[in-house]
Amino acid sequence: MIAKNPLQFQTFFISREKSNCPLIPDIIRFIEKLDKHRLCRKKIDNTGSISIRYGRRMLINCSSISLSDIKQEEDFLEIADYDPLKNIVLAIGVKEPHINTPLHWFVHRAREDINAIVILNSKNIAYEQTMQNLPAVSERKIPEIIEPIKEVLKMLRNRKNIPIKNNGVMFTGFDLNEIEEMVFRKK
Repeated sequence: MIAKNPLQFQTFFISREKSNCPLIPDIIRFIEKLDKHRLCRKKIDNTGSISIRYGRRMLINCSSISLSDIKQEEDFLEIADYDPLKNIVLAIGVKEPHINTPLHWFVHRAREDINAIVILNSKNIAYEQTMQNLPAVSERKIPEIIEPIKEVLKMLRNRKNIPIKNNGVMFTGFDLNEIEEMVFRKK
């Protein structure tokens, strides 16, 4: 099956079965905690995304659903591969992949120390930094998205969390526990 999305990458579904990744319950617990702290509210933050490295694959939330509405395995996809030159995503899952899939894929491939990525497009996060010179990833179309992704990767050299213009704040870490410490300022 082939599907199209607004970012113009094609999705080929290897299988339309739900993911059986054992990390999904941990992700759902993390999302529930974000929701409890009002960091992923419906109608405000429908562009948030979360991904976890899962072997050679990547687990990511689907599009068309707010993070706060994610409650089950059907709301995630396993991305088996992404070809930026042909704009093709190979996926296992029931729904369409999130628009930030290429960004997550490149970060996971470029940085072996990053196993978890969370992008929160939340007005409640106190990161009102100057947004003029920041990479705007989701506004672009392939192949123009490659340059902003390079900028994101450069910014991630020295930091674990970065603001992304029109896309919120990206948190990266070895696992969700590390990201949780950053988001909730635990020390």
